[in-house]
Amino acid sequence: MRIFLAGLTILSLTVAPSSTVDSVWRTEGYGQLIQVSGGKLTAYDVTEVSCLPGTLSGTGDGTRFSTNEGSVVTIRQGRMSFDDNLGTRSLRRVSGGLPPACHDQPADLFDVFWHTFAENYPFFQAKGVDWKSEGDAARREAAAHPERLFDVLCGLIRPLHDAHVGLVAPGQRCSSPRPGTPDPATTVPRAIAVTDANLGAPIRHWADGAISYADLPDGRGYLRISGFHDYADTFAASSKVLADALDEIFTADRVHQWRGLILDLRVNGGGDDPLGLQVAARLTDVPHFAYAKRARNDPDDPARFTVPQPFFVHPAAAPRYTGPLTVLTGNLDVSAGETFLQASLNRRPRPVLIGQSTQGAFSDQLERTLPKQGWQVSLPNEEYLDPHGRTYDGTGIAPDVQVPVFAPEDLAAGRDPALAAARR
Repeated sequence: MRIFLAGLTILSLTVAPSSTVDSVWRTEGYGQLIQVSGGKLTAYDVTEVSCLPGTLSGTGDGTRFSTNEGSVVTIRQGRMSFDDNLGTRSLRRVSGGLPPACHDQPADLFDVFWHTFAENYPFFQAKGVDWKSEGDAARREAAAHPERLFDVLCGLIRPLHDAHVGLVAPGQRCSSPRPGTPDPATTVPRAIAVTDANLGAPIRHWADGAISYADLPDGRGYLRISGFHDYADTFAASSKVLADALDEIFTADRVHQWRGLILDLRVNGGGDDPLGLQVAARLTDVPHFAYAKRARNDPDDPARFTVPQPFFVHPAAAPRYTGPLTVLTGNLDVSAGETFLQASLNRRPRPVLIGQSTQGAFSDQLERTLPKQGWQVSLPNEEYLDPHGRTYDGTGIAPDVQVPVFAPEDLAAGRDPALAAARR
């Protein structure tokens, strides 16, 4: 709706129809167009040089859409929200439907890849990477050796050392976590086996082993969470699985008897932030700040972001533990495992962190399909801010007590020095 007076715009706003949101919408940040038509939702990933069908699609009743990714998307009043994600994304109605670029032949793969990072990635300066200069050199190399395109693109992203950056193609995969990060596929099973052998107590498992708990002989509890995702086929079902597990662990008798709780996040591979807050709600009697979240919002300026949205931990309507908390951390703790830890830092009493710094990859991932069959790229575009406006991206959250975590010699000897330090 627009109201004009003598050629001057006094008020300009977009009002969604009361019964439908059928339209094409542009997201604020996130580089997407969202088409809603006839009960179907389709996302398009947009850069300066391209408009390509995205990975997200869904069907629904006009405002709520069940997606191909197991989540539920709600669109109303110029806002889009996800049940498995935090916050809302602002939408602006696009007149005239999808731009012609969405129907034309796709742009060059290299250009789409380069612009996707140039327009969305927030951390070039922090990583010390001149993306334009590196891109110019890589473009020349790709033109001279087109058969090496995957290797050229992989070489572009490797210096970012960002666990949320990745490139896949048929039979090929490229990623670049922080230097010194062990391979999770080989390290995690051995680490879990060594830790369990050092507990000296029976351990129970839920959610196919993603949640584990043991009553320790000294009157403390040990809770390991190795991920916040895929407990079930949908997010709603996963949340129910987690709630049931927490009800069995955080019983009224147990939370009053614990002398302390050891929370092990050293192999937490991330997942859905709301599930992390669901656990944090069992660890406080007082609401407290978790973090604020913002997304890069200018294709030309990595320093411009959306308005930060704050999130809080609210005490659960169930038995809660409010006593001493020790958290085991390491560089295999990533993504939602880190945002959960960040939310827990503002708990009182503050937890004591033992181990090594977390991975330093907090943002949700943008998943982008490239204009070649089977090629996809992922990258972060958000910052998670503490109460002082600081982000831990890149550095990770540092421990209070630094202890080796899953060093090869310790695993070979069956030792877990971080767990031993926590018990002391």
